[in-house]
Amino acid sequence: MILELMSISVPPGKKEDFGRSFLSFSGPIQVQKGCLSCRVFQGWANEDTLHIEARWETQEDLVRHLRSDVYKKLLLLLELGTAEPNLEFFSVVECRGLDLVQAARISMR
Repeated sequence: MILELMSISVPPGKKEDFGRSFLSFSGPIQVQKGCLSCRVFQGWANEDTLHIEARWETQEDLVRHLRSDVYKKLLLLLELGTAEPNLEFFSVVECRGLDLVQAARISMR
């Protein structure tokens, strides 16, 4: 799985407009081949930062997404931010949940 994280600092007074624009991308991203999920959220510590998190099944799916018209439009939006956008991509080898917490807690005993 590939995890894509994108953040943008929005201009003062433009959070609602940028938020709507970001949300308009989530649907088209989610229907792309290999997209496992896509969500848009606002920063807690800095409310003027918006984020998109997308999870991709394979590297090839991510590359197809990066070459898409949807991504091209998203990049244009990122250029309107007040600072350079932050883009990060993580290759995830294993994904665990509550089972890891339980295993760790049991081994403490």
